[in-house]
Amino acid sequence: MTRTALAERVGISVVNLSILKNGRARAIRFSTLIAICDVLDCQPGDLLGLEQTPAS
Repeated sequence: MTRTALAERVGISVVNLSILKNGRARAIRFSTLIAICDVLDCQPGDLLGLEQTPAS
């Protein structure tokens, strides 16, 4: 599925979907996450991961 098709089915812009895909988003609405999971037939944990940052 293309980003354009996914964005249309989820109801968000391609730009916002790209921001999520590239890891530049600071937050995601729960409703958007659920909509993406509904379209992709997955669970939120399949899309989200914890990124460890080195201690300063």
